[in-house]
Amino acid sequence: MRLFAAVQPPEHVLAHLERALAAVRGPDEDAGGVGPLRWAALEDRHVTLAFFGEVPDGAAPDLADGLAAIAAAHAPFRSQLRGAGVFDRRVFWIGVGGDVDALGALTAECVGLGEEVTGRTDSRVRSRSHLTVARVRSQARARPRPYRRRETTAGPAGPDRVAALSHALAVYSGPEWTVEDFALVSSRPGEGRGGGPAYTTEATLALGHASSSGT
Repeated sequence: MRLFAAVQPPEHVLAHLERALAAVRGPDEDAGGVGPLRWAALEDRHVTLAFFGEVPDGAAPDLADGLAAIAAAHAPFRSQLRGAGVFDRRVFWIGVGGDVDALGALTAECVGLGEEVTGRTDSRVRSRSHLTVARVRSQARARPRPYRRRETTAGPAGPDRVAALSHALAVYSGPEWTVEDFALVSSRPGEGRGGGPAYTTEATLALGHASSSGT
């Protein structure tokens, strides 16, 4: 299975973010839209702690047990979605505030466990925790060519659009919540809405407790 660990914000936090997004994006820009951006479905938005990649079935229980032990050693902490940015001119994200030290420590331990169990190094930079909101579609990554009449009515290309959205939400500040657990999630690329991945929560790991619940 293709697995990762993530904090899943509660519904009211995601709903607050969705209202902020609705205020700045166009009428065709939503999870099912066909514009230059592919928007993550509301229920799929999460803060990745560690990406484990393809994990053999025999190693998945060790990974789940290790994550449960990590969760048991960490107390719940406060968090908040705040600010916005762009990675590599193609990924639009919302930042994470609150107790960033607690989140960073949890992230580091999850990453380390993944390397121990899978034998692979997660080279992604995890120092800037974030929630991915949209990605530029591959056919929309080039900047629009200037001085072409046809393109003046087509709107900005994907990279320019994510930059504009990031600027509009640079001062976004969502409601605080207490992170009491995180999830082990499986991902099936291309099977979700709009051609994105489909996610299934395989286990929920409670912070400050040694128990976990599968789905």
